[in-house]
Amino acid sequence: MTGDGTRAVRAGLPEPVPYEPSLPGPVFAAHYHLPGDPVGPYTYGRDENPTWTGLERAIGELEAPGEEVTTVAFPSGMGAVSAVLLSQVRSGDAVVLPDDGYQALPLVRERLEAYGVEVRTAPTAGDAQLALLDGAKLLWLETPSNPGLEVCDIRRLADAAHAAGALVAVDNTLATPLGQRPLDLGADFSVASGTKALTGHGDVLLGYVTCRDPERAAEVRRWRKTAGAILGPMEAWLAHRSLATLQLRVDRQAATALALAEALRGRPEVTGLRHPGLPGDPSHAVAVRQMRGGRFGCVVSFVLADRARAERFLAALSLVDDATSFGGVRSTAERRGRWGGDAVPEGFIRFSVGAEDPEDLVADVLRALDASAEAATG
Repeated sequence: MTGDGTRAVRAGLPEPVPYEPSLPGPVFAAHYHLPGDPVGPYTYGRDENPTWTGLERAIGELEAPGEEVTTVAFPSGMGAVSAVLLSQVRSGDAVVLPDDGYQALPLVRERLEAYGVEVRTAPTAGDAQLALLDGAKLLWLETPSNPGLEVCDIRRLADAAHAAGALVAVDNTLATPLGQRPLDLGADFSVASGTKALTGHGDVLLGYVTCRDPERAAEVRRWRKTAGAILGPMEAWLAHRSLATLQLRVDRQAATALALAEALRGRPEVTGLRHPGLPGDPSHAVAVRQMRGGRFGCVVSFVLADRARAERFLAALSLVDDATSFGGVRSTAERRGRWGGDAVPEGFIRFSVGAEDPEDLVADVLRALDASAEAATG
């Protein structure tokens, strides 16, 4: 058994070939030479690609080390989300979605309802999902949730869902497979946007689905083929390249995020502070049980008095980009209410901790808080 860092560095690599790179370059779409009857996986560019195969094998090794699983890569996280939902449910089915998850989920709800699927919603925290499982085909969980950082008990909910005859999918974007393994906790599908912490450099759009059941995986793969939701080989290559530093990035960012949360806890102008690793956080007890190695994610959320104070704070930061998304090696923060899709206060800040020196980053945040207060009174 190897450690997470060793596994991340080696995941999905082919056997070394003398005088060739350890990670071969991307194989671009082209017709394949097929004398006689077509055999093997690479017969048409929309079906399979050798560069996808390497990445998918690598992600599978991280999601479920030593097990037989199938990963299917997509050109975005929403491509992966859509593939699971639209390949598994039919008109007349019911699904349970979080009402506090990623803000694109309401768009998914509109599409599902247009196809005659009943959509039930419940908050991530608590037990509200349990009352909605009767007759449901699929339970969708997002934990930790984005942007509220609520954590739900995957194993408990998966057991209840399976007893009710429902499948379980978990959006594992924020945790990454090094921080949480949904399949080990009973989920049928582990889904993520690799755009964020998995690749971590802000230079690639990516999504994936991993599952143990080969029939379910085949249904997801068939949906990818018929919808044409295929990943570019260059993006797949960049993503695979990035996995080698995943453990280094995740550990550094999680430790700094906790340090930042602890520093913010003593600031009177900060309210609504959330981070699953923070003792006293409402999600801490569940997160400790199911998240791995003290890796509670790189995101910290908190609330400042109003929109103006939040915008002054963001403008005063020196080491942090005012930008959306999360999980990158450069710290970013944003006033999440600017998008209008999340039920958050106007002064709500979603802060994504990068790989900067922890002391420098914390000092910059505290200085920006002071500066934003002085600007209001000056």
